[in-house]
Amino acid sequence: MSATSPPPALSAVVTRLRAAGCVFAEDEARLLISAARTPAELADMVDRRAAGLPLEQVVGWAEFCGLRIAVTPGVFVPRRRTEFLVRQAVALARPGTGQAGAPAGPRPVVVDLCCGSGAVGAALAAALGPVELHAADIDPASVACARRNLAAAGGRVYQGDLYEPLPAALHGRVDLLAANVPYIPTGEIGLLPAEARLHEPRAALDGGPDGLDVLRRVAAGRQPARGRGGHLLSETSERQAPRAVAALTGSGLVPRVARSEELSATVVIGTRPARS
Repeated sequence: MSATSPPPALSAVVTRLRAAGCVFAEDEARLLISAARTPAELADMVDRRAAGLPLEQVVGWAEFCGLRIAVTPGVFVPRRRTEFLVRQAVALARPGTGQAGAPAGPRPVVVDLCCGSGAVGAALAAALGPVELHAADIDPASVACARRNLAAAGGRVYQGDLYEPLPAALHGRVDLLAANVPYIPTGEIGLLPAEARLHEPRAALDGGPDGLDVLRRVAAGRQPARGRGGHLLSETSERQAPRAVAALTGSGLVPRVARSEELSATVVIGTRPARS
């Protein structure tokens, strides 16, 4: 074996992953080898990845906004494009929030709705400093995972449908409401990669006939930011943005659209007028 040849274990893993259709087989193989504690564990991890499980569910974590977010089997894997939503939310935080040397003030109140693993809430807490953090999801496995990821930030995670499980005391107090709702049209679910279609919760993907059913419910619901001038942020697709804007406008929010060509991301932002 030449000095530049990969170790036999790496070569074997790469070959197995390539045969399974993994595009980035070498990168994935190195990650699996570094994550495995024993040869038996490595073999099991390679088997699960070759069977189509998302890599993040296999190794148990995903990188998001520079953080290592725990991801358990059956939980939606945070996408890199969603980092753009986090950036937009941080930019909207109250002046001085999270800035070194800024005067101390009340902690911003943040809600991570449809939280999945809690990646958005964890990233906002890391970026903004001390926050009052709440999160909710309808899926029990996601709630358990989010509790793990948000524990260090003191986040409270609730199980239930949208606003229903949130404490009544939050109403009118929320500064940032990040609702990373499902927005894939029902008819397009079958076009998704198998690892998403088969191994992530349908409720985290399916946004109804045009992909905007859940966003409309979020916009029309009893938003905890009402009357405070708080902000609602939600990811969508570029082609859905005009209808998403219409949904926010119809609920009395002042909308705008932010886009990132780099991340192929579109975020709709609705601000509750302070006088409402």
